[in-house]
Amino acid sequence: MEFSTQRGHPTRKERLPLTYDGVTADWLTSVLQTQNPGAEVRGMEMTGQVFGHTSKARYALDLNAAAVEAGIPEHVCLKANWTGDPLSSDVCVNEARFYGQLRAKLDLPAPNCYFADWDDDAEGKQGFVMLEDLVELGGLFGTSGQPITLDDMFASIGQLAHLHGSTWGKPDVIDQPWLQTAVSPETPTDDYWDLMKDYVPIHNARQSHLDLLPKWAAEDPDRIYRAFHKLRAQEMADPSPLCLVHGDAHLGNSYLCPDGHRIWLDWQIVRKGRPWRDVHYFLVGSLTIDQRRGAERDLIRHYCERIADYGVTLDFDKAWHDYHRWLIWGIIAWHTNINPNENTLISLERFCVAAEDHDLGGIYGF
Repeated sequence: MEFSTQRGHPTRKERLPLTYDGVTADWLTSVLQTQNPGAEVRGMEMTGQVFGHTSKARYALDLNAAAVEAGIPEHVCLKANWTGDPLSSDVCVNEARFYGQLRAKLDLPAPNCYFADWDDDAEGKQGFVMLEDLVELGGLFGTSGQPITLDDMFASIGQLAHLHGSTWGKPDVIDQPWLQTAVSPETPTDDYWDLMKDYVPIHNARQSHLDLLPKWAAEDPDRIYRAFHKLRAQEMADPSPLCLVHGDAHLGNSYLCPDGHRIWLDWQIVRKGRPWRDVHYFLVGSLTIDQRRGAERDLIRHYCERIADYGVTLDFDKAWHDYHRWLIWGIIAWHTNINPNENTLISLERFCVAAEDHDLGGIYGF
């Protein structure tokens, strides 16, 4: 595969807009024609909007025949960083590259993408994707904290096995100059303690968090970060193959399709890494504590069986241990989370109880 390091479509003349003011039918026509000559968007109407650290808006498009023949649907979701704040620009570029360079060529549990482009140079960063409008499909968006059924979990774990197994050790997928390595010291967006440096001391002192943290972490919250450094050192020293990982595979970043299979959204911190980053995160965060306690061994065994369909052999005992080690990532992610739209303490509690159940403190020497 060939990659443009600075622009997704080098023939594009104007830079991608940084605010909604630039999102017009004429602009959308101009960018689509870099890939689909003759395609025109004669009009566009916003039908919905999701507010967050990036910009997502649903549009109904009035298309000409050439655009329809190119496969562009009348209902789409446009996503970029149109907030005016550059904080999320890097992850938008990362997601645009995922859709433009990988999703377009591989069968992955992700939404269909009809166009992806980015600017990544000294003048600024922006990533833009045109995705299918999932609302139109009639499925169900996941919500963190609301548990799924065990049947759904077994099926979803199989979807993660497909993502990991189908990309396992494949150089044309994982050896891309833009694709960062999970928990690497060179991957700053994986270091929540640094990324959230203004919020970490606040959360470390919150009684609502201290009441949930394992005793060893509540006594000294900095131990959480020291455990992360140990996880990082172990991962960097591991010579085993890498695969594509979603990087943030919690239930709120997923969508249950009408036919029952689950796909994942928000591929902003997609990585090359090891599967336990995704597996532990989705499994622990998407089940009640009692569900997880009763089924987690069977679920990890099921994952090992499903990934074997792709020629990947995992030793169950090592997989079970790796699943335990990665629990520290879930604790960090939900301990530092500042999502105002969800009760993040539900997820934090699930990871903290799992850490106690599996003596995570002992694993990391506390």
